Amino acid sequence: MNPKHIELICKELNIKAFQAENTIKLLNEKATVPFISRYRKEQTGSLDEEQILKISILINKYIEVDKRREAIILSIEKQEKLTPELKAELEATFDLIKLEDLYLPYKQKRKTRAVKAIEAGLEPLAKAIMKQNNDLFLQKISGYFNDEIKTQEQALQGARDIIAEWINENVTARNIVRNVFNNEAVIKSKIVKNKETEGEKYTDYFEFEENLKKCPSHRILAMYRAENEGILKINIEPNMDKVLASLERFFIKGKTESSAQVQEALVDSYKRLLKPSIETEFLNLSKEHADATAIEVFSKNLRQLLLAPPLGQKRTLAIDPAFRTGCKMVCLSAQGELLSSDTIYPHEPHNKTEESIKIVNNLIKKYQIEAIAIGNGTAGRETEIFVKQKVMPDNKIGIFVVNENGASVYSASKTAREEFPDYDVTVRGSVSIGRRLIDPLAELVKIDPKAIGVGQYQHDVDQNKLKQSLDSVVESCVNLVGVDVNTASKHLLTYISGLGPVLAQNIVDYRQENGAFRSRQELKKVPRLGAKMFEQAAGFLRIANADNPLDSSSVHPERYEVVERMAKDLKVDVKTLIANKDLQKQIDIHKFANQKIGIPTLLDIQKELAKPALDPRSHLEVFSFSESIKTIDDLSEGMILDGIVNNVTNFGAFVDLGIKENGLVHISNITNKFISDPSEILSVSQKVKVKIIGIDAQRKRISLSMKDI
Repeated sequence: MNPKHIELICKELNIKAFQAENTIKLLNEKATVPFISRYRKEQTGSLDEEQILKISILINKYIEVDKRREAIILSIEKQEKLTPELKAELEATFDLIKLEDLYLPYKQKRKTRAVKAIEAGLEPLAKAIMKQNNDLFLQKISGYFNDEIKTQEQALQGARDIIAEWINENVTARNIVRNVFNNEAVIKSKIVKNKETEGEKYTDYFEFEENLKKCPSHRILAMYRAENEGILKINIEPNMDKVLASLERFFIKGKTESSAQVQEALVDSYKRLLKPSIETEFLNLSKEHADATAIEVFSKNLRQLLLAPPLGQKRTLAIDPAFRTGCKMVCLSAQGELLSSDTIYPHEPHNKTEESIKIVNNLIKKYQIEAIAIGNGTAGRETEIFVKQKVMPDNKIGIFVVNENGASVYSASKTAREEFPDYDVTVRGSVSIGRRLIDPLAELVKIDPKAIGVGQYQHDVDQNKLKQSLDSVVESCVNLVGVDVNTASKHLLTYISGLGPVLAQNIVDYRQENGAFRSRQELKKVPRLGAKMFEQAAGFLRIANADNPLDSSSVHPERYEVVERMAKDLKVDVKTLIANKDLQKQIDIHKFANQKIGIPTLLDIQKELAKPALDPRSHLEVFSFSESIKTIDDLSEGMILDGIVNNVTNFGAFVDLGIKENGLVHISNITNKFISDPSEILSVSQKVKVKIIGIDAQRKRISLSMKDI
């Protein structure tokens, strides 16, 4: 473990050395982030998942820097140019950009103008000019003439080419240019000739410029997408005069003829070498920053969606609405098992209203339906109104509109085919809608997060970083809630700490062959689930109605002995202790603290005993859109409506109003006070009241406000 890595991590995250060291040690031992966060608080000083994940990312980053440094040192050594000073400078930096700057003069180059000039013997002339002491070099310039260099101008041009490359390879010069770029650079976009019609949706960027530091990520990503589509041309540049003035202060030492030559070389170096190089660097950095911001927003939205309130185990009728092809219906057991499927045609062009009412009522009675889930896609509003007014006017059963984004992706997936090999995509889609109501987390883990519809520009950002971030979110959510090992699907189990696809499948196979698990200890009988995997996973797996009540809690098996001592101390058994809150209040946790288990873990145990296996998600409430609003044509400015936030971006939030088009609450219209991030106020699935402040029916855009309602 490199002490410098620890020092850098502690400085960046503002944590103590022991926290970083112990966390890295646990990560190296293949402990997962959820496990470390939940069950190793003493070692980490109670770091949360986000901090642990950042430590993991940073340590991997510094290890990559170490590898690159070693490769650079080896390369310079082979050239026999590695001085003790250069080696010390290389070893002292953990900044990849600075490493590459230091390496630049030693990098293998193609045959540049400077290389050709050096080969022509002009390096001594360039050195003489660069000193800027006097102009004697002009008197001796003929001494550099040869078969390739035949005139004074050729000699001076070659010398300037060498100087230009020296300036480009100078670390200070590059930092000077970077500094001006960082403070002054403007990002500009222009329409490519004859692409106006094709790029109509990018009209705002046809002639656009903004200070790069102030340009928000969604604009940068929009411009990059347009450039990739061949619509726009993007460039980044600061005020050239400011850059040149800063470089001149460093390189120009007087007003001699040699200084004039250096000045000319400096301008050439900036235009031809430095600017393109630093511009590319800032283009990449701006894209990386925009990616990171977009991924962060996407991850935050996904977490909120995955942790949306579940209805819980209720017998459910799920409807996937449609007009011409009919509404596909399924009946699900309280555990989400498919009981039956059918189709009704209550809408145009069929209008089989009475027949549809009869079919739905028969299904409700036959399967003792407790809730109805209706997809919010095409014909969703019409189906909701049909059910509320024609089937269930007495509101005896809860009717819920379910966001069906990604349901079609699931229904055509390998996962859906494995679950329902004998049913077509329409039935699978309806099942997904119903299960999302019963337990959104358990169902949404089966779908690629990018298909769920809570991100922006997800196909434009770095796909590896996006996947890593979203997978971490899913893993975090699944382990936060925990799963019933006897009912969880393979896909849900895959995200449990320490498991993965193979062990998840092995658990399902064992369950099918041997029946339900009766204890956590029985998990050790699952093929390939060894001691380390058991340690990582056991606390997140629940066994309902187990002989040992702790098996259905989040208390880790390694801490059962502590709970047993607590119970013994109060002269009761564990089951009695869990059932009696008055007894729990008598526990003095300090009596049980020792070198292995500290107060943070004991506090967690105490909380769990009070509410064993409590679902951290909130309670689901019935929500209804305005029945008078069916299409965008029913809207008018000034109207106040109830809606549900279905996507939060860094420029505002999109709100479902119960029609095909979502409305946008721009960040400036969320609240009367200043906010820099809409997520300070809003979250995915949040119920809100909004006012219509603008309607563009042609472009299908609805502007909303939450202020002064």
